[in-house]
Amino acid sequence: MTKSRELERGCRVCEIDESTSEFNIPQGCFKLDVYDWLKDIPQPPRTFHIVEVRFKNTRKGFYENINGLPLRVGDIVAVESSPGHDIGIVSLTGELVKNQLSKNGESLEGEFKKVYRKAKQSDIQKWKAAVELELSTMLRTREMIRNLSLNMKLGDVEFQGDKTKAIFYYIADERVDFRELIKIMAEEFRIRVEMKQIGARQEAGRLGGIGPCGRELCCTTWLANFRSTTTHAARAQELSPNPQKLAGQCGKLKCCINYELPTYVHERKKFPAQNADLETKQGKARHVKNDILKHIMYYELRGEHTSIMTAVPIERVKEIMSLNKKGDIPDKLLRDEDIAVIDKKDDYASDLNEDSLNRFEGQNKKKRKSRNKKRKNRNPKHQGKQNNEQKNENNNKK
Repeated sequence: MTKSRELERGCRVCEIDESTSEFNIPQGCFKLDVYDWLKDIPQPPRTFHIVEVRFKNTRKGFYENINGLPLRVGDIVAVESSPGHDIGIVSLTGELVKNQLSKNGESLEGEFKKVYRKAKQSDIQKWKAAVELELSTMLRTREMIRNLSLNMKLGDVEFQGDKTKAIFYYIADERVDFRELIKIMAEEFRIRVEMKQIGARQEAGRLGGIGPCGRELCCTTWLANFRSTTTHAARAQELSPNPQKLAGQCGKLKCCINYELPTYVHERKKFPAQNADLETKQGKARHVKNDILKHIMYYELRGEHTSIMTAVPIERVKEIMSLNKKGDIPDKLLRDEDIAVIDKKDDYASDLNEDSLNRFEGQNKKKRKSRNKKRKNRNPKHQGKQNNEQKNENNNKK
């Protein structure tokens, strides 16, 4: 098994111990990895009978340990498949598997495929040989797709552990008739072919990458279920409508837009209607934007010659609206107490805003001047000039 192919089973290249059937890779080295925070707590003799097994990239499954094998994270096991058996790596055991089942929407009373045994040395060798065929098979299949002029993109190939079946992951905008392609592939590769269509988000999770936030993609590290993200979620949070800023690595709207959406929806209920202008003796104020978490609405106050952007607390906005409904027009848009509320700084941000980025520039200039004076004093030529000047002054005095 070459190192380049071993890399796809984890983010580090590690050797497989065939004698003990273990895959020694540190925690957090796999895609969609789960941190076992119960590992230091002594477990009872009889643990949960379902284990989580991972395969290539983001493909994972839950299997029943019917034989009561003493499995631990990193063990290579032979599991039930259709047809034959597959080879995977145990990624999670114990009580945390229950949480993963509920997270993926699976019932504890459902039927699970079985864990046959710990992988033998012959199983691991056959699995290595199958993995080595994945790259060449993918490149050859892409040539077949081009020859048949099919409108599809082949992203990845994953061989089953017993080398009898392969899963071909592809992306297509429309429905593709690949019956002729499957016939050619079955004749050439002599395996059972399974075509699996995935979306752009699934492809991004399988390939991995770094998001605009500087962290690894959520769909690679922990996000297993994809919720649909709409532009309504972006508008509710007052985000920029620029599609380049809202789109992720997959070209779709970022999944993280949904993370804080319930908080923004709850806070927006406290805001009054935004389509009404505010009438004041200073002029008419038109709504522009909101700061939802600070409970502030921004209004453009139109004067005779200029327009001023003003931040108004939502309590003051409601008060002016109620006065306008009664036919009353307030003198000012903001009162003194409203200005104090807006200028009030948050405690967590005060320390950051007190010091500017150029606060050290004045000190550096003073230090440079003092250093230059010291250098001049140390210079013998400069000292000689000073001595001559003093002698001339003394002679003139005489």
